[in-house]
Amino acid sequence: MAFGGGLAGAERNTREMATWLPDMRPPDVRFGPDKDLLDARAQDRIGSDGFVQGAVDITKDSIVGAVYVCNARPNALALNAPEGWAEEFQLAAETKFNLLADSDSAWFDARRRKTLTDMVRLAVSTMMATGEVLNVAEWVREAGRPCSTAMNCLSPSRLCNPQDGEDTLTRRRGVNLHPKWGYPVSYSIRNGHRFDPYVGADIWNWTTVARELPWGRPQVLHIFEETEPDMNRGISSVVSVLKEMKMTKQYRDVVLQNAVTNAMYAAAIESDLPSEVVFGSLGAGNISDPNNPLMSYMQSVAAYATNAKSLQLDGVKIPHLHPGTKLKFYPAGQVGDSGFERRMLMHLSSAFGLSYEEFSRDFTNTNYSSARASMMQSWRHMVSKKRRTADRVANFIYGNWIEEEISRGDLPLPPGRTRADFYLPGHRDAYTSAEWIGAARGQIDEGKETDAAIARIDKGLSTYEDECARLGKDWRKVFAQRARERSKMQELGMADLDAPNKPGTPGPKPAVSSEAA
Repeated sequence: MAFGGGLAGAERNTREMATWLPDMRPPDVRFGPDKDLLDARAQDRIGSDGFVQGAVDITKDSIVGAVYVCNARPNALALNAPEGWAEEFQLAAETKFNLLADSDSAWFDARRRKTLTDMVRLAVSTMMATGEVLNVAEWVREAGRPCSTAMNCLSPSRLCNPQDGEDTLTRRRGVNLHPKWGYPVSYSIRNGHRFDPYVGADIWNWTTVARELPWGRPQVLHIFEETEPDMNRGISSVVSVLKEMKMTKQYRDVVLQNAVTNAMYAAAIESDLPSEVVFGSLGAGNISDPNNPLMSYMQSVAAYATNAKSLQLDGVKIPHLHPGTKLKFYPAGQVGDSGFERRMLMHLSSAFGLSYEEFSRDFTNTNYSSARASMMQSWRHMVSKKRRTADRVANFIYGNWIEEEISRGDLPLPPGRTRADFYLPGHRDAYTSAEWIGAARGQIDEGKETDAAIARIDKGLSTYEDECARLGKDWRKVFAQRARERSKMQELGMADLDAPNKPGTPGPKPAVSSEAA
């Protein structure tokens, strides 16, 4: 029993298991001291390795895409409101919010640089590099603003204990915890980045921001995935392959250097003559020196080779060596194994939640079935990341903006409701419930997948809203555009192309005038 009993995984008397003693301390203690170094290494690989940067770009493009669109879904049932109100509220909230979110004026960014889409894309990449997202809500009072709600995107490295102090029972690397239940009540944020040379004394000043205001308005959004209980700070999922990322980049550098070397030739001279004689035959030394014993010989060689075409190769002059002297060329040896690199890239792609084909951009050995399987695997991972990171960042902004709009009376409320009802338990979530349309899922075979979408709608297994969202589109805009096109076609007397005939059914009969009839 002292050596693991009947459990092979607990053995301590075998060569493989004897020295395997994992760190059994809690996660905050294991990861905390090294978190800054791990984050810096991950960010360094993203900026220095094309494959890693590509993985981050693919993730942002697959989750967020070019535009992140709000699809408001107020819960009329939870508010005991009529269904007609939900449609009215939805249309008003979506129209206003999406207009501000996609504006080049960047109203929702406290620094006025990023649109909502840009902020969500930044959050996804920050999550991949550091395992965390840190955003702080701001209330900006400036003339000409359509709203005061804004958000400040901060580096998670600024979340730390005041004066870089040690962790305590109720303070974990800047997260201040409730003494009984352990949930975050406030956050200590350094006023400037630790290594920023421009912020001066702010490096040693901290601001404590409450998680939410007394009436329930969220102030800080701190996102991380808790892989173990009792975690209070996040860790990047790519930490497990940091070593492999570094080694793979070095391997590619060596292969590249070898390719350059293979374009050259290394030469060796074989001769029994003294070195100075051999070098002299190649033109070494100052032949203009009258004291040089090789001067006369070199002059005779030069005179001989003046018009000797046989001593030139593609315009390059070939020296005439002494008898018994040979000049041999040795190409550099081949270095590199494409199979090894492929295995390394497959290992890295699993850490990013991508298929090997997407990560490496290598689709040479992919058929339709394997491509579909790979895409489905990656898509499930992207949907999970979208819900955990992108949607939460967007909801943070949207929820605070809805609160501001309702308090100003700019959004319709259910009959009999007042602005004060927004702060009743559960009502905020009902008002601010929303879904988010990001990147299109993509299609490998458009014909097959479009037919499948139509079949799902016909059989009641899906809706136009769901299928349009798969393509990154808002079903309301699609329907409105279709209605405008159909109206215009009828106005111009064109055939109704909006409802194509099913296979095997006769096409529309040509119009016959009353005179011909």
